[in-house]
Amino acid sequence: MASPDTPKTIPVHRIDLPRIVLVGKDVLFLLNGICGELGFQRALIVTGKSTLKVAGERVQSILAGDGIHSDRSIVEDAQLETVGRVMEDAQKSRAQVLIGVGGGRSIDVAKLAAAKTGCAFISVPTVASHDGIASSLASVKGMERPYTVKAVSPIAVVMDSGIIADSPYRFTAAGCGDVISKATEVEDWKLAHRDNGDYYGAYAGSLALMSSQLIMESAEKIRQNTAETIRDLLEALISCSTAMSIAGSSRPCSGSAHLFSHALDLIVDKPALHGEQCGVGTIMMARLHGLDWEKIRDSLVMIGAPTTAVGLGVKRQKILEALTMAQDVRPDRYTILSKIRLDRASAEALAVETGVI
Repeated sequence: MASPDTPKTIPVHRIDLPRIVLVGKDVLFLLNGICGELGFQRALIVTGKSTLKVAGERVQSILAGDGIHSDRSIVEDAQLETVGRVMEDAQKSRAQVLIGVGGGRSIDVAKLAAAKTGCAFISVPTVASHDGIASSLASVKGMERPYTVKAVSPIAVVMDSGIIADSPYRFTAAGCGDVISKATEVEDWKLAHRDNGDYYGAYAGSLALMSSQLIMESAEKIRQNTAETIRDLLEALISCSTAMSIAGSSRPCSGSAHLFSHALDLIVDKPALHGEQCGVGTIMMARLHGLDWEKIRDSLVMIGAPTTAVGLGVKRQKILEALTMAQDVRPDRYTILSKIRLDRASAEALAVETGVI
């Protein structure tokens, strides 16, 4: 038996955050300095065919200008086998760091490949479509579950607002939808704490909720879509990633609206963007939570994000199917859909009331 003076074992909660975060116009050209500061001399650039032209080639040229050797690995999808191929490329090139240049696909593949090979990871997003750009979580198909898995936190994030402002605005609007969804996802987390005894971290929850509120307040400004006006979105995405790192899971940022989006991904041949689906899901989940769902809808409209099934390009029946199956996508995650189980009739009533269908 331990003596009264024996110290109690306190669970260790590790928080991994990016060491360097750069946000601003033309910050891409500081990437060589970051690699030099961190001691990297060999890099693998993980990017897509289109994003190679947008920023990948520039990244390689910038690194070469400072004597840093780099190779390329072109990815066309976010499948598990693609991660394996990138791992092989990293080993062949003897890369010390994997630099994900592009959207969610390139960044998630690079992030998971870095985790599996023990390489460092640098995130260089060319669009601002979701909050995974600075988190340690990755979404890759071909795994046991259709949602995010633990990978590795980026050691640096380089967000060139000029490049992102030049990207198709649809991606920026989707990023806003993903951030705004934290309004319901945090409520789901609180509900799980009250009803199910789940851990709730007030600081992480407040950080995610503040990001959602900021984007709704900045909706009109973000719609101008300049390097200056989208800075609020870029910083909000970083804050959401930080909230997940502090919580040690995706809990502050992923709840019922995300389950709805994951369900759509499973049943729709050509799903909309993740953030677009989360935004529409948030409207309906806010109604279930008793939140001001009309304010959320109006903010999405002002930003230019979809608020209806038609806007998503999804048929009415698929919306209803996704609503009724969403909680079963991840039954271990307690949300408002665990408490209010929707059948076909109640799902239809909800979608009609909120104008989604």
